[in-house]
Amino acid sequence: MEIKVNGKKHSVDVDDNMPLLWVLRDELGIHGPKYGCGIAMCGACTVHIGDTPIRSCSFPVSQVFDEIKTIESTTSASTDQLVQKAWVEHQVAQCGYCQPGQIMSAIALLKATPSPSDDDIDNAMSGNLCRCGTYPRIRAAIKTASKYLIDEKNIITLGGVE
Repeated sequence: MEIKVNGKKHSVDVDDNMPLLWVLRDELGIHGPKYGCGIAMCGACTVHIGDTPIRSCSFPVSQVFDEIKTIESTTSASTDQLVQKAWVEHQVAQCGYCQPGQIMSAIALLKATPSPSDDDIDNAMSGNLCRCGTYPRIRAAIKTASKYLIDEKNIITLGGVE
């Protein structure tokens, strides 16, 4: 079957029921998405299919319906850059293992809801676990990234140059 990952088409010869995570990691050598629980409960394996965050550890490759984007693809879009900038600013990562999944969920949230409330953040991020307990820093980083997005949109709308 053919799948598109991070802008590149790949032909893979795997069982239709193979979880997408193993196709990404073992077949394509893309190691950003992490194996955490294997039952879609921790979020370490979060990737986007289109703009939808999914848990790739339990998502059969045969059900892929659009381009797959992993943490490795998050370097060019402004939302992606601003989330990562806020993550660094708030020193979110402690051990770092869950961070690719956390960032992918945060990006999806901010694309859908550019100015999220605490409840929006809690709901969007509830499927991502952090054993280090950096939840307050994650929330602060999302709020900062939201502010950056709003500021950037205002600069563009007003014709300003930063």
